[in-house]
Amino acid sequence: MQQPQLSLNAQRVLERRYLLKDDRRRVIETPVHLFRRVARAIARAEDNFKDTGKRREIEDKFFQMMCSLEFLPNSPTLMNAGTGMGQLSACFVLPINDSIPQIFKTLKDMASIHQTGGGTGFDFSQLRPKDDLVYSTKGAASGPVSFMSIFDAATGVIVQGGRRRGANMGILRVDHPDILEFIEAKLTEGRFSNFNLSVAITDGFMRAYYKNGSYGLVNPRTGKETRRLKAREVFERIASAAWRSADPGLVFIDEINRRNPTPQLGRICTTNPCGELPLLPYESCNLGSLNLSKFVTGSKLDWQKLALRVKWAISFLDDVIEVNKFPLPEIREITFKNRKIGLGVMGFADALILMGIPYNSRVAVELASRVMRFIRVESLIASVGLAKTRGVFPNYKKSIFAKTNVRLRNATVNTIAPTGSVSIIAGCSSGIEPLFAISFSRQVLSGDLLFEVNPIFMEFAPKRGFYNEKIMRKIARYGSLRKIRGIPSDIKKTFITAFDVKPAEHLYIQAAFQKYTDNSVSKTVNLPSSATRVDVKKIFLLAHKLKCKGITIYRYGTKKEQVLSFSGEKKFVTAASEYSGGCASEVCT
Repeated sequence: MQQPQLSLNAQRVLERRYLLKDDRRRVIETPVHLFRRVARAIARAEDNFKDTGKRREIEDKFFQMMCSLEFLPNSPTLMNAGTGMGQLSACFVLPINDSIPQIFKTLKDMASIHQTGGGTGFDFSQLRPKDDLVYSTKGAASGPVSFMSIFDAATGVIVQGGRRRGANMGILRVDHPDILEFIEAKLTEGRFSNFNLSVAITDGFMRAYYKNGSYGLVNPRTGKETRRLKAREVFERIASAAWRSADPGLVFIDEINRRNPTPQLGRICTTNPCGELPLLPYESCNLGSLNLSKFVTGSKLDWQKLALRVKWAISFLDDVIEVNKFPLPEIREITFKNRKIGLGVMGFADALILMGIPYNSRVAVELASRVMRFIRVESLIASVGLAKTRGVFPNYKKSIFAKTNVRLRNATVNTIAPTGSVSIIAGCSSGIEPLFAISFSRQVLSGDLLFEVNPIFMEFAPKRGFYNEKIMRKIARYGSLRKIRGIPSDIKKTFITAFDVKPAEHLYIQAAFQKYTDNSVSKTVNLPSSATRVDVKKIFLLAHKLKCKGITIYRYGTKKEQVLSFSGEKKFVTAASEYSGGCASEVCT
């Protein structure tokens, strides 16, 4: 039987969160059995169609690409497929309407989703502002930020399926009267620890910014303008808060809606917790990622092999919808009508290293664009193929594709997710992020430190003759190779870490992937502690210029309890047990 090549930490992550346990919480399956369980459960969807009749053969295909670590689905699929829970999607968006019964219905729905392993996104912009009139009592409204506190507290007491904490995205439009309170909501350490926050930036706001003008705040209850603010002053407040606390990020909401595949169904107002899935109310999406490092042969990408895996991955994700046990009937209805899926990548940084390409180079940006364009085209071909035998998604006639007669099975097909613990299982770099360190110690659950070295570096170092204990200890102290003597210059240029990459270089990679991704891209611009508020503002403006759908920054040292620590001369670089790169704050990992 095929055996996956797993690192020690990958095995520990699997044992803690993914492998089935008995009533005494003892592990009762192996990683191979997990992949077979998932493959068998997803392949059962084939019985719903008359086009194949080859369920066992398809099950084997699904099993092989997971066991080889070439493709892995999102965590809820790995955790719940083939179990009584059966909820397989990672991403959900719930509406919040302006009444107490509706707000608390959404709270209840959130709890149901978190219990099954999903994350939720909310747009609080429909809630009336603080001190606005409440007709029933003739009192004053408490405002959206106060209601966010209730959602945050509820999330804190729900452990997802007993295996991970819940996560939320909270969004408020930049023209909501309470926007200044929202912008600074996380400046107090520990507040809203179960939320990522983003400001929904409009085209009108950006026009006002560039003209150094003002813009209006609008009461959502009355639709009337309440006051005007200087756009640049608000933008400065956003950049300052992000510099101090890593929140809020920005979501360019009008850019998202220009790419909305089903505009007749309504506007998209928010995203999932890490920002890679803009969704309509009650929509869900299941994700999967191809490990690009597994498609490098010699120093070149195997495009033929990649195309074949894209085809099977799209089939896998479409089958997930068929067998999924949705937590709410509203979610099931719209998910089946739009059939959104999100195939993305992980191991991008590893693939660049294997190909001898520096992450912070023009060649890397060109490859990012070429790879994602290829995956995009092959994903569409696969979705068209499924539509021929299974039919288009039911809301097809209300989609942008009806005008061009491109008959698709799925309203969306691609997403760049952060991957998180999934990339640890795969043994590769996270999503499209650079390496966070070459060598580091990992704080495992027992409290012990587990020493890790990038496996590709471990292959290169002995062959090039610079592997020795002294050098490895220096690498473990700093994470980066930049200041270490005795390492060849070409190795230093290739093994790039997050803080070796300039902010603009992060964004060029993000924009290259976004250009060919119909959903969105999860990417964090990691900044050293010395970065300034002006640096943050420049990053936000460049993200808008490059037509990114959103932007997140993290300045090192922003959080007292961050999941990545650089300790200097006396200690090693230390990462939390399930940190794989990207954002070093608490929610997005």
